[in-house]
Amino acid sequence: MVTLTITLDPAVVSFYQRVAELAEKPVETVLADALFKLAGELSLEAMRKK
Repeated sequence: MVTLTITLDPAVVSFYQRVAELAEKPVETVLADALFKLAGELSLEAMRKK
C-alpha cells in the first residue's frame, strides 16, 4: 500500500467520519472506497466518450 496525504474541508471530514461510524469502518477505508468508486465511474465515462 502507498500512503498519501490529502487536505479536506472540515465539513467533508465530518461527513465521512459520520459515514464511517454508521458503516463501522475506519474513515480511511470509507474515503479509499469512495475514491475507488469515483475512479471507476470516471473511467467508464471516459470509455463511453471514445
